[in-house]
Amino acid sequence: MQRSASAIHLRNGGTSVLLDLDTAGTPAVVYWGEDLGELDSDEMTAVATASIPQRVSGGLDIPARLTVLPQEAFGWQGTPGLTGSREGRSFSPAITAVQLDHTATGLHLEAADEEAGLALRLDLEVDAAGLLRQTLTLTNTGDDVYELGDLCVTFPLPSTATEILDTTGRHLRERTPQRHAFTTGRHQRESRKGRPGADATLLLTAGTPGFGFERGLVHAVHLAWSGNHRLAAERLVTGASGLQAGELLGHGEIRLAPGESYTTPAAIGSWGHGLNELSARFHRSLRARESHPSSDRPVTLNTWEAVYFDHDLGRLTALADAAAGVGVERFVLDDGWFRGRRDDTAGLGDWYVDADVWPHGLTPLVDHVASLGMQFGLWVEPEMVNPDSDLARAHPDWILQAGGRLPVEGRQQQVLDLSNPGAYAYLLERLNALLDEYPIGYLKWDHNRELTDAGSTVTGRPAVHESTTALYRLLDELRAGHPGLEIESCASGGARVDLGILDHTDRIWTSDCIDPLERLENQRYTGLLVPYELMGAHIGGPRSHATGRRHDLAFRAGVALFGHFGIEWDISGLDAAEADELAAWVAFHKTNRPLFHTGTAVSVDLPDDSMDLRGVVAADRSRALFVFAQTRASASYPAGPITFAGLDDETRYSVRLSASPDTGATSGQSPLLWTQLPLVLTGRALRTVGVQAPVLVPERLAVIDITAV
Repeated sequence: MQRSASAIHLRNGGTSVLLDLDTAGTPAVVYWGEDLGELDSDEMTAVATASIPQRVSGGLDIPARLTVLPQEAFGWQGTPGLTGSREGRSFSPAITAVQLDHTATGLHLEAADEEAGLALRLDLEVDAAGLLRQTLTLTNTGDDVYELGDLCVTFPLPSTATEILDTTGRHLRERTPQRHAFTTGRHQRESRKGRPGADATLLLTAGTPGFGFERGLVHAVHLAWSGNHRLAAERLVTGASGLQAGELLGHGEIRLAPGESYTTPAAIGSWGHGLNELSARFHRSLRARESHPSSDRPVTLNTWEAVYFDHDLGRLTALADAAAGVGVERFVLDDGWFRGRRDDTAGLGDWYVDADVWPHGLTPLVDHVASLGMQFGLWVEPEMVNPDSDLARAHPDWILQAGGRLPVEGRQQQVLDLSNPGAYAYLLERLNALLDEYPIGYLKWDHNRELTDAGSTVTGRPAVHESTTALYRLLDELRAGHPGLEIESCASGGARVDLGILDHTDRIWTSDCIDPLERLENQRYTGLLVPYELMGAHIGGPRSHATGRRHDLAFRAGVALFGHFGIEWDISGLDAAEADELAAWVAFHKTNRPLFHTGTAVSVDLPDDSMDLRGVVAADRSRALFVFAQTRASASYPAGPITFAGLDDETRYSVRLSASPDTGATSGQSPLLWTQLPLVLTGRALRTVGVQAPVLVPERLAVIDITAV
C-alpha cells in the first residue's frame, strides 16, 4: 500500500486500485486495473487530481464523483448505492467517511450519517490473484426501524469499456452469451427466482469493442450469492461509468431494528487483457482457498440417465460392475430411492429409504459399490417438497408462501422455508440420519424449481434472504459433522452457479444437457468463473437425452475432458470394443487430471466460428492439451490455420495429435503433413502462425498435445 494525503494505492496480484480520499461522502476508486508500479506521494495525488471532472454549463456546481457509495446527497444523478427509509424519512442520507484503516492490499472504511441514524463499513481487498473484493455493512444507529431497499457495491470502468458481454439461457441451455453496445443509460440483469436461475449471468463484463478471449481490455463483476440479485452497468451523460452488484431484496425483507446490521454478499471484480486473463484471476483465487478440493477429483458415474426411476438392485449392481471395469471411482445413486418416489410427482420431503424398493435398505448396493473400490454418492433435493408427501400434509406451514395461499406449483413441487426452525431441524435430522447409517461420501444436492411468492409463514415477509443464509448453515453443519463429505450444487442443472454456493459445496452441475455440442458453449462461459475441477462434465449416451442428437464416443468424451469428468449412461450392456474405448478415455483423463485441474484454462479466438479450440496450459507452461472441434461444416475446405494461446513465447514445443483424428472422410483426403512428422515450434510461432487445422467432418474433434522440448 502507498498513501499520500489524499490518495491510497493498493497493489496485489498484478492489479492496482487507486482511491481518491478527497471526495465528498466516501472515497472514489479512480483507477482499477493493470499494476501501476510504485507511485510516490506526488504521483498518487496527481493521478487522483487528473481524474476530477470539470464543471459544465447546466450541471451542478460541484461535479459528482463515482464513489464507493454513490449518493444523491453529494450530487450523484445515477443509481444510488443505497436506498431505504424510515417510513419515508431519511430517504437520502449523506454518509460521510469518518475513519479509514489500511494495509498494503486492502482498506477498512467507517462512515456515518448521524442525523439519518446510519453507519456504513466498507471492506475492500485486492487478493493475491488480483481480484478486487468488496462488501458493505449498514448499521441502524437510529431509534426506530430502517427498511432497506438496496445496498449495492460499485466498481468503476475505464472510458474504453463500450461493449457489454453477459449470458442468458434456460433449462438445458444455460450460459448463452449475448453482446450489447454500452451506451448512455443502464443495462441491468436481475434474478427474482430465489436462486440465480438458468438465465442468470455469472459475470457482467464490459470492455473494448470486439474484445475476446485473447484480446481487448475487459472488466467484470460477480456477486457471490445464491439468492435474488442484481448486476448492472451504467454510463452517465457525464461519461462516468461503472458496474454495480447487490442482493435484490423484496419489500420489507430487511428491516433493521436499532443496532441491527446488514452485510452485502461479496462483490468480486476481475479484469484482464482478454477473457482468458480475467478468468484466470478467478481460478487462481478459488484454488488458493483452504477449502478448495485438494484430492484428485474422482471419475463419477451418475445413474440418472442410465436407469431413471428403475431402482432394481440387480440392474444397479451390474451397472456398478461395468463402472468399476472402465475405471470409475465414484458411483452416485440418483432420484428414486426414497419413500413413495416412483416418479417425479410424489415423495419429495419424505427422506426415508423406500422399504418397498429397498427391503434391506441401501446396504446391499452400498456394500457392493465399496467392494469394487468405488465411493458411494446419493441424490437429494432437501429444499423441495411434493404436495403428495407425508411432510407436506403434516406441515403445510413449512412451505414458502404469501398471504395464506400456496404458490403456483412447478414440477409438482413447492419449496420449504429453511428459515423456519422446524423445517431446518427436520432436514438436518433426516440428512444426518442417512449420512450416519451409510458411508455416503458425496451428496448431489438438487433444487428443481424456481421460487415464487417466497414468503415466511412466521414473519409474513419475503424470506429468500433468510432461506439462502439458512441453506449455507445447513450445508456447513452437514460437512462439519461428516468430515470428507463432498456436496454438489445442482439446480435443474446449472441454475445455482455462483461463488456463494461454492463456499459451501465442492462442485457445480454445469447443465442437465450433456449433449457435447451444447456443452461446448455452456462449459466455455461457465468456465469464465468456475475452474474445470469444480465443473461437472459427463459423457452421456450415444443419443442425447436432452436434444435427441447422436454423437460418437470420441466427441462426447473429448468435450467432457474439460471438467470434473464423469459418465451418465447405462454402460452395463457395452460390447468389449465399446468398453475398451470408454476405459481408454477414462484412463486418458486420469493420466492428465493434474494438468486439467491445476492448469490455466484458455480459449482461442478463431475467425471461423464453425471451429472451436480450447485447452489447458500447465502453470509452468511446460505442457498443454488442446481440443480442436469442428462444430459444423466450414466455409473453408480444407480448414485454415489454428493458433494456440497461453504458451511461453521463447520455449520450443513438440506438437502432435494425441490420437488420430476421427475425420469421418470417405475418400480423397490425404494425411495432414505436420501430423506425420515430428513438429517443433516456439510458443511465439504457435501463438502467431499456428498450424493447419485437421480436416474434420462436423461434430468431430482432435486432441492436440503440446510439450516443451
